[in-house]
Order: sequence, then structure tokens, then C-alpha cells
Amino acid sequence: MITLHHLNKSRSKRIIWLLEELRVPYQVKAYQRVAETNLAPAELKAIHPLGKSPVIEENDMVLAESGAITEYLADKYVADKSAANSLVPAKDSAEYPAYLQWLHFAESSAALPLLLHYFLKIDGSDTRFLDGYSKQELALILGYLNDHLTNNKWLVGEQFTAADILLSFIIEMAGALGLLNDYPKLMQYLAALQARPAAQKAAQLEAEYDKTS
Repeated sequence: MITLHHLNKSRSKRIIWLLEELRVPYQVKAYQRVAETNLAPAELKAIHPLGKSPVIEENDMVLAESGAITEYLADKYVADKSAANSLVPAKDSAEYPAYLQWLHFAESSAALPLLLHYFLKIDGSDTRFLDGYSKQELALILGYLNDHLTNNKWLVGEQFTAADILLSFIIEMAGALGLLNDYPKLMQYLAALQARPAAQKAAQLEAEYDKTS
């Protein structure tokens, strides 16, 4: 059985969502952030040297990094790779390269400017460069996504995929920071993501695992 090492209020909620979509047996070992630092507890370093979440264990395999975990689980456990509702396009299809691009976009191009914006916001210090850079890059990323979703229901056209789950952290965080008001398609996309039953189950479970609220 898969064990997910889950940190409260972290990106590992997406892995709960993914596992719910895949309908595979799994268990969650929940960890709480340290109140004084808001960082992960030291116990996570016993699972993986970086001491971060998410991490999954399956048999003797330990795997970190959200993108790698998502790609591994979706490829291994998707019930029918040829089905229209599969989380992964068929590897010989025209959609598969686009799927890979969006899968890696979430943790690369999209993540850095948003996290910079968030950290600068909570730090409150004046900067010479980073504030302007993060705002410029955020506008580029959010505008790019909004334009793409003008003509696409999901990231890969009409097919909901694991890439949408991975990107959900970016969209939810941007929404929570009030950054989506000028991007109507992204607001629609966020509503569609949150309407999925597996997403709602993941949000419910995350709330139950969070002992700090």
C-alpha cells in the first residue's frame, strides 16, 4: 500500500487529490508544522533527507518531489490509459507532449514568481529588484494561463489530467492572494477544479489532518 507523508497546509494536498482520483488504496501519515517557524518538523527527515512533504513510500521505494510523485502515480495507476477520462493522455497521442509540458510547468515556471510574491508579502521588506520581478513574472504566467484557458476547458483541451491537479496549488494560492480578479478564465478554472468530488474529498481530509486549526 502507498503511504503518503503529508504536511498540513502544504502542496501535498494535491497528492491526496490524485490518489482519490486514481482510487488506489493508500494511507496518510500526517505531520504538523512547527508553530514557531511554520516549517516542517524534524521527523520528516527520517523519511527523506530534505525533510519536506510530500513524500510517498511504496514497498521499498521512497519518492519525493510533487511533480515526480504525480507523474509516477498517474502513469502507474491510471485505470485505462485509452479512456477519454484518463488522467494521462495516451503516450502516442498528439496531446501527450502538451500534457508533459503542463505537468512540469506547475513546479517550474509557475511556482517561482508566485512563491516570491508570497514570501515578499509576508516579509514586508523593501526590495530593489525582487518585488518588481515577481509582479512582472506573475502577470506573464497568469496572463498566459488565462489566454490558454479561453479556448480550453482544461490544460490539455477537453481532458482533465494529472497536470490540472498539480497546477491547482498555483491557482488556489493565487486566488487566496487576490490575484485572479483580472483573469476571469482562471476564476472559472479554479471553480471547476474545486468542484471535482476528489478535490473536495482531499480538502476535507486535509482539514481533518490539520491539528493546528
